[in-house]
Amino acid sequence: MADSTPLKTPLHDWHVAHGGRMVDFAGWSMPVQYSGIVQEHQAVRNGVGLFDVSHMGRLAFDGPKAVDWIDTVATNNASALEPGKIQYSLLANDLGGLIDDILVYQRPDKAYYVVCNASNRETVIRQFAEHQESFKASLADRTLETAMIAVQGPSAQATLQPLVDKPLDGLKFYRVMNAKAAGVDALVSRTGYTGEDGFEVIVPAANAEAVWAALMESGAPFGVAPIGLGARDTLRFEAGMPLYGHELTDTIDPFAAGVGWAVKLDKGDFVGAEALRQQAKNPGSKRVGLRLEGKRIARQGSTVTSGDRTLGAVTSGTFAPTLQQSLAMALIDTDFAAPGTKVVVDVRGKSEPAEVVPLPFYKRPRA
Repeated sequence: MADSTPLKTPLHDWHVAHGGRMVDFAGWSMPVQYSGIVQEHQAVRNGVGLFDVSHMGRLAFDGPKAVDWIDTVATNNASALEPGKIQYSLLANDLGGLIDDILVYQRPDKAYYVVCNASNRETVIRQFAEHQESFKASLADRTLETAMIAVQGPSAQATLQPLVDKPLDGLKFYRVMNAKAAGVDALVSRTGYTGEDGFEVIVPAANAEAVWAALMESGAPFGVAPIGLGARDTLRFEAGMPLYGHELTDTIDPFAAGVGWAVKLDKGDFVGAEALRQQAKNPGSKRVGLRLEGKRIARQGSTVTSGDRTLGAVTSGTFAPTLQQSLAMALIDTDFAAPGTKVVVDVRGKSEPAEVVPLPFYKRPRA
């Protein structure tokens, strides 16, 4: 029998010692919250939060044909990357269903790196292995030997900069560089999953707790807090970001999900290309935002209707801490997807009036 014991990140013991409520998430023991979801959510919106995202897959590609291999499997055009840049992409199956959404890094040393979702890591590795063909390239799973820490919030740069030996001002959004962080060799990127400014720091597993502790100390003047999976989800939701298993699945096409821009149908052949070309002609549904009139929460699967017509279903919903509204994302008929359209959501058997609103729900203030 397969071992069902959850994996532990290099920061697991720190989470337990500091009151993290641990849950089994995608085969990993992860903190869902510390002080509370709302408090942690607001800490990121107003200051800075630290996220242990070491459960996410980190796959290193090497060899002269690595980029060709990636381009054969992923939907975006990795060949367009330059050293130090990052690209959002997708993996599709032969029918155009989504296996995962990923980030493709071309590191400053010109090697390639893929970050994928924890729940899909083995599937992603298998998908690449099945399509390796004759490419002169190799894939190494670096997930267990490294840690990944996200620093997110308006004070993220002020927290991280004192610990990094290179200026962060020059690291633009969706860029990556080699640097030392708290004296440790690190890969430092600037992306994020919260709607705020932020960075990710990848370091050897053995150094993870020291780097985390240094970040907690550096961020203390800005109210730094450790953030669990609960607030990570509410933050990404407010920012209108899709989550695999909700807005992205193997039965939802990327054009309906609003990520069709990451599918480059003119780049040449790749897995799922023909099915995706057909889907692009008529997605049929569209991911939209919904604002409910009341405070009840529409959960995934809640039916969306207009009159006697079923339009689709909710993919994610919550009472948004920043906006103080009951909001949802849903996949609905494109004929009803225009902002301002009135619909009804079935929330546990009760009809709740709602209105289609633009995504994202939240945009951070610009300096």
